[in-house]
Amino acid sequence: MKHLIILCAPCGTGKSTVNEIFTTQRLLPDYATLDSDDINISWFDYKGTEREDQYYTDNLKRAVELSGEKNLLLVSAGMNPINFFEKVDLPDGITDTHFIAMICSDEEIRKRLKARPAERNCGSDEFIQSQIEYSDWFKKNHGKFQKFIDNTGHTPDETAKEIAEYVKNI
Repeated sequence: MKHLIILCAPCGTGKSTVNEIFTTQRLLPDYATLDSDDINISWFDYKGTEREDQYYTDNLKRAVELSGEKNLLLVSAGMNPINFFEKVDLPDGITDTHFIAMICSDEEIRKRLKARPAERNCGSDEFIQSQIEYSDWFKKNHGKFQKFIDNTGHTPDETAKEIAEYVKNI
């Protein structure tokens, strides 16, 4: 039986950076910390198909398998509490699910996405605007998350430690 914690946020807010800190600094030894981008289930295999929502169940199932006996902290841009339990069949063994939302300022999102390598396809004005709008959605729905973090002005280490402290108290 294990805890599932989903760290969800728009692109450019520092999810992958924080996840790397969890891994390198071993801040959460009782947790497998995985980024949904690294699970090797491609969103593009599902996008626009009749089984689009199946992506989330398949991604989560694989993450649970990869976590072994540990609890799971999953970093994901797309999984959030709105309709999550309608869209996702939770794998056996999950005892509880917690959502942590993370945002930063629009300027910071813009700066970070513009700085990414071109092959990540994140630098277009349209993509950046979509992530800013997604960030606005998080702000509007902040009360639907067990933990809500605005990491504007915080270092990645500060953000990772804040999340780790929250997770340790679950």
